[in-house]
Amino acid sequence: MSDQIKFIMDSLNKEPFRKNYNLITFDSLEPMQLLQVLSDVLAEIDPKQLVDIREEMPEQTAKRMLSLLGILKYKPSGNATDMSTFRQGLVIGSKPVIYPVLHWLLQRTNELKKRAYLARFLIKLEVPSEFLQDETVADTNKQYEELMEAFKTLHKEYEQLKISGFSTAEIRKDISAMEEEKDQLIKRVEHLKKRVETAQNHQWMLKIARQLRVEKEREEYLAQQKQEQKNQLFHAVQRLQRVQNQLKSMRQAAADAKPESLMKRLEEEIKFNLYMVTEKFPKELENKKKELHFLQKVVSEPAMGHSDLLELESKINEINTEINQLIEKKMMRNEPIEGKLSLYRQQASIISRKKEAKAEELQEAKEKLASLEREASVKRNQTREFDGTEVLKGDEFKRYVNKLRSKSTVFKKKHQIIAELKAEFGLLQRTEELLKQRHENIQQQLQTMEEKKGISGYSYTQEELERVSALKSEVDEMKGRTLDDMSEMELTQECDEKKSQYDSCAAGLESNRSKLEQEVRRLREECLQEESRYHYTNCMIKNLEVQLRRATDEMKAYISSDQQEKRKAIREQYTKNTAEQENLGKKLREKQKVIRESHGPNMKQAKMWRDLEQLMECKKQCFLKQQSQTSIGQVIQEGGEDRLIL
Repeated sequence: MSDQIKFIMDSLNKEPFRKNYNLITFDSLEPMQLLQVLSDVLAEIDPKQLVDIREEMPEQTAKRMLSLLGILKYKPSGNATDMSTFRQGLVIGSKPVIYPVLHWLLQRTNELKKRAYLARFLIKLEVPSEFLQDETVADTNKQYEELMEAFKTLHKEYEQLKISGFSTAEIRKDISAMEEEKDQLIKRVEHLKKRVETAQNHQWMLKIARQLRVEKEREEYLAQQKQEQKNQLFHAVQRLQRVQNQLKSMRQAAADAKPESLMKRLEEEIKFNLYMVTEKFPKELENKKKELHFLQKVVSEPAMGHSDLLELESKINEINTEINQLIEKKMMRNEPIEGKLSLYRQQASIISRKKEAKAEELQEAKEKLASLEREASVKRNQTREFDGTEVLKGDEFKRYVNKLRSKSTVFKKKHQIIAELKAEFGLLQRTEELLKQRHENIQQQLQTMEEKKGISGYSYTQEELERVSALKSEVDEMKGRTLDDMSEMELTQECDEKKSQYDSCAAGLESNRSKLEQEVRRLREECLQEESRYHYTNCMIKNLEVQLRRATDEMKAYISSDQQEKRKAIREQYTKNTAEQENLGKKLREKQKVIRESHGPNMKQAKMWRDLEQLMECKKQCFLKQQSQTSIGQVIQEGGEDRLIL
């Protein structure tokens, strides 16, 4: 671990970070400062990550860093539980989590820069399959994929050019050589012009050469237009075929189906759609709303400290104990009606889950059917491109098989004829060999006879003379034609050669100029980035100086012997506030415990007082009612005495 921290500290002290850390200052960094260091390292890899985390919510910071680490393919050690620990540690700025990430990033900064740059262009945007059924969306997605492939090719070429080691000195040398070659070409062109001017009708020949060049350029332009129109025609044919296939499938469905089956199918679709609209989608929408509400609630709450987490854990434990107590009470009651209801609820939940699963399977089957239909249409189009015919079905396929059978019989007959011809060819070849052998024998006999007569080589000399005379006549005729062609095409060929040389030279110069412009543009961007980084570093230095001044004042106040000065230290104030809050929390928990223990008896006593109050109120009402209903002149006996009411 110490080697890892030392490597991180050394890397951060170098360019481009220049943090000037030592082991004490780096180890004493707060979680927020450590997260800022990690954000700065990520910003060096991807400039979009240049953010002050004090102006950003913790959830946004964690999401931003996790997404970039996922793109860079960082894999923390451990299983799924360790992954959750890694996310929590990244949110709170835990050192055991941040240190390995910094070590991994600083080891391979250049490689990760390249990966982050490529990820901006090569992370594919997934489009749902139902949207790809739209022709415009499908064409746009296809164009997007083609541009992505073109970017891959260009980036590979760029990397190869970087490896090849071209330098500005070599480019300038090539440019100077090309300029010299250009001057030589201009001189040769002027020399050729002088030679042409001596020829007859040179103006007419130059005019014809210009017309030829114009026609060739026009031919290339027309060929390009023809290719574009072919592509447009191909896309139009594809769209037409898709529409025809849809129309054909709809006609087949309408022709094969009866009214009863159509009604049944429509009823099934209506039931399925009603289920999706009334049950499945509302449930999913409600779950999403709950999740959104929960996330908004989490986002709106301030960042929690260690004491808040401990308090939440204690509340969770208390609620879990209450839940367990309620479950035990419910099990002790053991009400049969509730048991039956729970059984019915369980069965209903099982049925609803099965229904949801079947609906999802049906939806997946529909999507799979649509994808298979698209794949089948693509295969049909490919087959049509290969041989220009469509895939046969039904009776057409049977007729095609019968046609193949008839052709196979014809093929067998032709194959037999070919075998006979091959046998005859072998016989003729053997006859030719025999005749050649006989000819050689006759030639040998002729030579022996010529030697006997004293005129050896006479026949061979005569044949050679005849052959040479024939060759001479052919060569003379060829020379005549060649001279005519050369006289007509000499200037045109030279003009075409010079034009091709000029075009290649101009193309090379243009490509070199574009490369130099790109390099200048890149250097300007780097200059701007360095300037912005310089200003940002100055601001960070000023902030660090302010923080260092505060830390120095705090240290002076903390180590001061004056108690009044020592009480002004932030650490003492925080310690005092923490102690006060802990005492207050302890008192509140004790008060909560007392209230929870006396809650039952107090509620019972309050109920008894309410009942007593209600009873007294009832007696009062009865007494008043009895007095109002007593008639005048009635004698009432009370306490052994008679009383007359007037």
